[in-house]
Amino acid sequence: MISSNLIKETVISLGADLCAIAPVDRFADAPTGFHPQDICSDCRSVLVFAKRLPLATISAKSCIPYTFANSAVTQEVDLLTLEISRSLELSGIGAVPIPSDDPYEHWEPNRSYGRAILSLRHAGYLAGLGILGKNTLLINDRYGNMIQLGAVLLDVDLAGDPLAIYEACPQSCRLCIDSCPAGALDGETVNQHLCRPLSIFRNEKGYLLKKCYECRAVCPHFAGLENGGER
Repeated sequence: MISSNLIKETVISLGADLCAIAPVDRFADAPTGFHPQDICSDCRSVLVFAKRLPLATISAKSCIPYTFANSAVTQEVDLLTLEISRSLELSGIGAVPIPSDDPYEHWEPNRSYGRAILSLRHAGYLAGLGILGKNTLLINDRYGNMIQLGAVLLDVDLAGDPLAIYEACPQSCRLCIDSCPAGALDGETVNQHLCRPLSIFRNEKGYLLKKCYECRAVCPHFAGLENGGER
């Protein structure tokens, strides 16, 4: 039987910057229809990994560098998700790839609300990759919130990684909440109807731009806990 450590070593060797495992029983509080076993009834473990984004992109005066980096890294994560799935299948493990962004099926047009088949930020938390911040982003101690997550559902029981226990958001900090130009944050959730017009902005040429990422940029730990958020 392949070990958790061997799987994680394989994922890192394929290009991931972070990798951890959450046993499926940690998802007991997942909403009905969005549990890993709602996607694959044979799921026993969830492999979660991440690739980091270039830090300097959020300091650029134009949103184009960040938009480009975000799109490119998302594609890298999706390709890595497929490569991990194929690699593990050769070892006799059933591996179901989860997209790092879209497509998804759940959509409520009246409030511009979409929900992925699996919440990767919650999966990342349950695998020990970080703490959910007040900006709703996963904050990793090494790379901060500048990461793009991916996941693969596995049909084998694997040892889980310990949950992160560090403090990512001081109780008194409201920087992301107060800095959001759309007023879309309340410290626990994000109002997608308010957020989408700026975070997914279509210009006159038809390009989709990440025009606002203020909640990511103002976080004192956007680049990790160790460097104090220095750009």
